[in-house]
Parts: sequence; structure tokens; C-alpha cells
Amino acid sequence: MRILVTNDDGYLAGGILTLARAAAGLGDVTVVAPDREQSATSHSLTLHYPLRVRSTSKGVQVVDGTPTDCVMLAIGELLEDRPDFVLSGVNHGPNLGDDVLYSGTVAAAMEATILGIPAIAVSYAGKDHERLGDWDAVLVQLLEQLVHRTDFPAETLLNVNLPAVRPDEVAGVRVTSLGRRAYVGSLTRAADPNGREYFWIGGGESKWWGGPDSDFRAIHENFISVTPLHLDLTNYRLMEGLSGWGLKL
Repeated sequence: MRILVTNDDGYLAGGILTLARAAAGLGDVTVVAPDREQSATSHSLTLHYPLRVRSTSKGVQVVDGTPTDCVMLAIGELLEDRPDFVLSGVNHGPNLGDDVLYSGTVAAAMEATILGIPAIAVSYAGKDHERLGDWDAVLVQLLEQLVHRTDFPAETLLNVNLPAVRPDEVAGVRVTSLGRRAYVGSLTRAADPNGREYFWIGGGESKWWGGPDSDFRAIHENFISVTPLHLDLTNYRLMEGLSGWGLKL
């Protein structure tokens, strides 16, 4: 099996090293990753300047672009053979609920799905990223159950989140739905030393809500969350209702 590994935290991040090690026993692994952190880049593409690729002494191919760029270049040009599977992560921080709309980690897996390749995004909800290496055995066990399935769902990626506990404290695995998240106080308005006004996005507090099968509830209860994300965002239940609006020109 040929496996492409990428991320949005950059090729030097501990998470991608962990994921590549875990995948090594499953097949032939190639790592193509951004040259720097690309968190919250979502599904953006680099269109206004040329992309450049270099290889490290360890054979990692480094792209000066987004996670989506990495997947496109890897599949379209850099790899001799099309990968059988794409793994993205391990992200330094959770990708739960509405986070998946902003996440470069999830977007990389989504790009692979668009290109017809099964994909999994993996994120770690804790802050002790230097301990990600402790998750090797858990990831190997989990990935072995997923990547070899012959019935892996079409046009669907799996969004996996690891709880912020030690691996031996994991309560199990839950299949979950996306929760909802709202940020409070995430905008800062201030002045720089020259008196010029600026705005800073980030920080603040978050409020979660959702049903008992929500991803954030699973993480809170120390379960690994596995959420199937489908490419088709159409709200089919509303199609008939909208048709009754009588829209016309």
C-alpha cells in the first residue's frame, strides 16, 4: 500500500513525525508537507505565485504552500504512483465541530477525497504536543483497522480526534457527529507602538453544543472521536421547501 502523509503544522512538527512512524508499518510512506505552519488555511490554493519544492536529507518533500497545495502536487506531479491512502496530521490541537471548516489538516484529507483517494485527518486535542510520540502504538492499532477496509466510504473522509489524556487512559473509540462551536472574545482591537490600529484574530473562549453523539462530548469523556465527513454539503431536506419559495426572474 502506498501512503501519502501530510499536515498543516509544517514538516518539522512532531505530529507528522508520529503519523509517519505509525503509517510505516502499513505500507510505503511518502511525506509531502508545508515548509511552515499553515493552520486555519482551510482549503486554500496558492494561485498568485509559483510553488517550489525541496527535499530534506530524510526524503521529506517540502512545499512552500498550503496543505491542499501539498496534496495536489504530490498526487499530480511528485509521486511516481498514485497513493492508495492519504493521512493528514497529527494536528497540534483539536479539529472538532465547526473547526473542520477552517482546518488545513482536514482540508488536505478533503482534497484527497475529491481526487478519489481514501483519506483520514488526525488531530490531538491536548496541548502537550511533545508527548505525541507516546501515541504511536494507539495510532498503529487504529489505522490498521481503517486503511485496509475494502468498504471505506466513497466521497467521505474520516476526521479522527485523540483526547487530551495519556494513551493508556483512552476510554475507547466512538463514531461521532460534528458538534457546534462559537467563539467569544476572539477579536482583539489595539494599537501598535506607532499608534496604528490593528486587529488580531484568535484566543478568547469557546462555547460548545450538540447531541450526545457529538465529537466534543466524546473527547471530553476521553474517547477517540471518529467522524465521517461527506463532500456533499447539500441540505436535501430543504430542497423541496426552497422550491416552494417560487424563486424566479
